[in-house]
Order: sequence, then C-alpha cells, then structure tokens
Amino acid sequence: MIYSHEVELMCPVLQGANHGAAPIPEEGKWVQAKEVKDISGFTHGIGWCAPQQGACKLSLNVKDGIIEEALVETIGCSGMTHSAAMAAEILPGKTILEALNTDLVCDAINTAMRELFLQIVYGRSQSAFSEDGLVVGAGLEDLGKGLRSQIGTMYSTKLKGPRYLEMTDGYVTGIALDENNEIIGYKFVNLGKMMEFIKNGDSADEALKKASGQYGRVDDAAKIIDPRKE
Repeated sequence: MIYSHEVELMCPVLQGANHGAAPIPEEGKWVQAKEVKDISGFTHGIGWCAPQQGACKLSLNVKDGIIEEALVETIGCSGMTHSAAMAAEILPGKTILEALNTDLVCDAINTAMRELFLQIVYGRSQSAFSEDGLVVGAGLEDLGKGLRSQIGTMYSTKLKGPRYLEMTDGYVTGIALDENNEIIGYKFVNLGKMMEFIKNGDSADEALKKASGQYGRVDDAAKIIDPRKE
C-alpha cells in the first residue's frame, strides 16, 4: 500500500464507531453482509431500455450469492424478446456481482438486473422474512398454469373506444356490450391451457372448447364483438 507524504505524517486515531455493516433481513435471518456469498433472497424487478420502448420483468432466486433461478419476461420489443433467451442462459450460476457486470444484451434486462441487485443487497427481497427463503422453482409460480406470462393488452381510441385484447385469463376473443355499447364482460381462450390439452392428446377443437371461458355479464350482452376486427 502506498501512502502520500501527508498521510505518513499523521498520527493514528482510533475508529470508535466501527461496528461493521448494518444487518439486513435475508430469508428469515438478520445478516451482516460483507461478501457476495452473504447475500440470499428471491425478488422481482422491472427494467426499461434507454428509449423506453420496451420493459423487462426479471425474477431471481439467489442462494449464498449465486443465482440459482432466473425468470426473464419482456414486452414491447422483438429484439428484447430474443435477448431474454440469451440472458436466461447467462444468469444462472453467476454471482449477483458477476451478473451485474455482465452484458445481458438488452438495456431493459441490464437495468432490471441493476434494480434487483439494489433490492437484494439492501435486504428488500420478497423473501426477506421467509425462513430459508423460497425453493428453486418458485419463479414458475408467477406464470400459472400453462407457464405463460400474465399480460394485459388494451387498445383504445377517442373515436371508437376501448378494445380488450389480452387479459390474465388469456387471449380475448369477444367483448360483451350492453344496449349502450358499454363493456360488461369478455370471452377468452387460455392459450397455455389449450396447448397443454393438445399435447395431452385432445384435438384442436376439443382443446379450444375446454380452454375457453368468459368473465362478467356475457350472458346478458346485447351483442358480442371481435376486438380485433369490429
């Protein structure tokens, strides 16, 4: 270690307030994190690209500083969607410090990694007070049956009003309107369930019927319109 001449001339003064790092909550424990391996937690975060044309939701399950599980969900940009495939290969097995300093290809995914890093190292994870944290595989629970991201897609104009296109339930096939042309419900197909039915041997027609549903006062509708064509 090289010290300047000015520091060499100083006399030693004891550091009285030297009690170490403040403890943070991690998986049901209070931890004084001093090294990367001291960090554990499961959490989610959102990132966005520089032109703010797309977004990424990133979920990480970190055990002893190592990323054991990653869920990468992107929306709004075709390039970002393909970058997510690379990020899913890159992230597991890396320490959170390595992941923070790794090019995850897309601005939004890199930003999400930064936001998650801050959450985890400050003890703001979703599993901060869960004893032993969440099991590896917990990230899939966010996707539900059929393992598809939960997406809400709505389009609206002043002239023609709103169109529901995609709900948590699934792909919207029809919007139910009352006599005043106000939305009172919708019909949908859960594409994740439909594909599962087809893989299990059902015909496409059978799978479509079994995966279809409705929400709201569809049976009371004056008419049902196709949100993509009408």
